[in-house]
Amino acid sequence: MIVAIDGPAGSGKSTIAKILAERLGALYIDTGAMYRALTYKVLASGIDLQDKEKIYEIARNTKLDFVKKGSTYHILLDGKDVNEEIRKPEVSTKVFYVADYPKIRGIMVFLQRKLSTNESVVIEGRDTTTVVFPEAKHKFFLDAEFSERVRRRQSDLLNKGIKISWEELSQSLAERDRKDKTRPVGALKQAPGAIYIDTTKLSIEEVVNKLLEIINKKDV
Repeated sequence: MIVAIDGPAGSGKSTIAKILAERLGALYIDTGAMYRALTYKVLASGIDLQDKEKIYEIARNTKLDFVKKGSTYHILLDGKDVNEEIRKPEVSTKVFYVADYPKIRGIMVFLQRKLSTNESVVIEGRDTTTVVFPEAKHKFFLDAEFSERVRRRQSDLLNKGIKISWEELSQSLAERDRKDKTRPVGALKQAPGAIYIDTTKLSIEEVVNKLLEIINKKDV
């Protein structure tokens, strides 16, 4: 089984995908974490972020896996758990150097498909329903009103001890939306056949149950 979920930042897709994977007994694949892990490796190598060919060579020789530790899924970079390292600001602000290069995205798509070879997966990101698994039986596009997405992001950051103003976060999220929708490859958009779900007024549990209901009906 392949369940592919796309949507903008703050739509709830990561949280929903993790819980859904747990309920289905499937592997959770966070495509964003994969790009972050590769970016982390590139930064650690000290190469020029403008040197796409060297980044491409690193990507070709990189192994990425996911492992569940307790209730959390961790990403392994060449066998090493880098789940915490890839969330640091110095990595977050550099991901676009890696993610926007078509040849590198090609490798990452190959790795994402490879992870689904022998087991069921729930995968989420920006182009999982349009590029990675366009033929997936279960495709969803999660969304929410912009103000609600900002509120959720602010709440997440506050829980991590990070304070940021509503105005600054709004500008940041709007810019991220713009970049995601205008990427040269893997741009964010609703794929044909993907079921649109507005999560604005729904709880996490309500969204999960809604997706499970749709999946179970299709699998009857």
